[in-house]
Amino acid sequence: MGSPILLRLAIVAVQVLFTTGDLIARANLRADGFTAAAFWSRWFIVYVTTRSLATLGQLYIFANVELGKSMAMFGAMAIVLSNAAGLLLLQERLTGMEYGGVSLAVLAFLVLAVAR
Repeated sequence: MGSPILLRLAIVAVQVLFTTGDLIARANLRADGFTAAAFWSRWFIVYVTTRSLATLGQLYIFANVELGKSMAMFGAMAIVLSNAAGLLLLQERLTGMEYGGVSLAVLAFLVLAVAR
């Protein structure tokens, strides 16, 4: 098993790859639509490659961290990264109540991740 710090960094890196894939898909599917032709393009090859690398990283994490803890950490990172990407890259704004809910969800995942 790797060091705890390296495993946490791996979780962040893997979730960044998953979020990057999500952003690639969202941008291209919005432009091209959900059609068969959209999946015969360069962006889809980049998307599949990105998601495949992320999946390999996730499998590494699963081999070295308890499933419940790893999924809690992935969940927290997914919420943080997707909301940051929505705000900074897509100019999506949530209400104060929605950001409060996001904060509570992240807090819940973090409690699960660090609890013994």
